[in-house]
Amino acid sequence: QVDFVESGGGVVQAGGSLRLSCRASGRTYSFYALGWCRQAPGKEREFVAAITRTGGSTSYADSVKGRFSISRNGDTVYLQMNTLKPEDPAVYYCASDASQVLTPSWSPDYWGEGTQVTVSS
Repeated sequence: QVDFVESGGGVVQAGGSLRLSCRASGRTYSFYALGWCRQAPGKEREFVAAITRTGGSTSYADSVKGRFSISRNGDTVYLQMNTLKPEDPAVYYCASDASQVLTPSWSPDYWGEGTQVTVSS
């Protein structure tokens, strides 16, 4: 079991930036990998980015490469989102599992409650 405390969502204008934070707690091996997925209304949940415990491995969805950056400090993961686009609004979920190697097909075991990101035009 993993508990998450997510923060940083909000409303931002297109082209702007937001930084999401998520602190995980629980069984350490359950959050060797920490990351973010998102779900927009009417769409399936999709992978955004993830990072391993040491930060040695990261993975990004093609749609956010070059705009989003994931980082980690111990049990807290951050998602710096720059140049936000109209297609980025969604509920962003912090997630984790025991993975030590990451791919864009990452399917985590544990999920937070999510934080809303809204982009205004």
